[in-house]
Amino acid sequence: MNQEERNFRSIYYEKVGFKSVEEKKSLEILLKDKSLDLIKLKQFCVRFSVPQTYRCLLWKLLLGILPTKVQCHEFVTSQRKQEFNNLLQALVFMKIVDERTPKSQVFLVMWLLQTNNLTFDYSNLQERDLFGFVPIAKCLNYFFDDDTDIYWIAKKFYEKIAKMKNDIPRLIEVTHCLIEKEDAEYYKILKNNGIIDGLPLSKWFQCCLAGIIDENCIIKIWDKICGGSHKILAFLVTITLLSLKHRIIKMNNASGVIDILKNIPEDSAEIIVNKTIDLWQHYGSPLTVHEKPKSIFDASFK
Repeated sequence: MNQEERNFRSIYYEKVGFKSVEEKKSLEILLKDKSLDLIKLKQFCVRFSVPQTYRCLLWKLLLGILPTKVQCHEFVTSQRKQEFNNLLQALVFMKIVDERTPKSQVFLVMWLLQTNNLTFDYSNLQERDLFGFVPIAKCLNYFFDDDTDIYWIAKKFYEKIAKMKNDIPRLIEVTHCLIEKEDAEYYKILKNNGIIDGLPLSKWFQCCLAGIIDENCIIKIWDKICGGSHKILAFLVTITLLSLKHRIIKMNNASGVIDILKNIPEDSAEIIVNKTIDLWQHYGSPLTVHEKPKSIFDASFK
């Protein structure tokens, strides 16, 4: 099939609402190779919606849980499973976790043990989780069925996000700039009422807004993060605040706004996420945050 025919099919599918059919076929072609191309798989995550059927496999590849050599997948999967079971059995033997321990906290303690960060003082695990492992694990529990997959994806995704810690101040700055550019008057109100500066943006970015945006919707944003774009989080906060303007504008403090954001209906969250991706694509689908770009919106910011 030549390029013109493929383009015609893509346009047709999009018009009749079956764009995902073409995207799914494209992904299936990429996954048929004996040695998978991570660059192309990342590009797919950035450009298209990831089919739920392939999300687990795709994420495990991009996060380094599985190797690119398909022939090694079965062996590596068995090793991951064995390591998961060993960690869990050790914690049960030490009576640190039991059947009553929430799954997300079990995974947190497993991660602490695996990374040699588990201490004798393992009480109040929720308070110790300062950087979002628990909310990330809770969110992933909605999308993946196998506990081994959930643990390894939570571990690798969390560690990926932890590496962007130094970029968080810049992400906050970008968020401010985006809101001001999209609605200068509204931004002025948010600043004057201490709302934008009172929001826990740093904490939200460290957990990728897990627990803030509905789990069924945030996963589309996380697809882009797995593809390499953590800057999309700034667009997500921007669109969230803009979409709830009619309610937020009545507030005079950040605490009331936080309550609003924690109770966004799923249908509204879906709209917010779709608008986020649209705005992010409008600005060229930028991936990372540079320390000293010429402009936060120009091509050098990709």
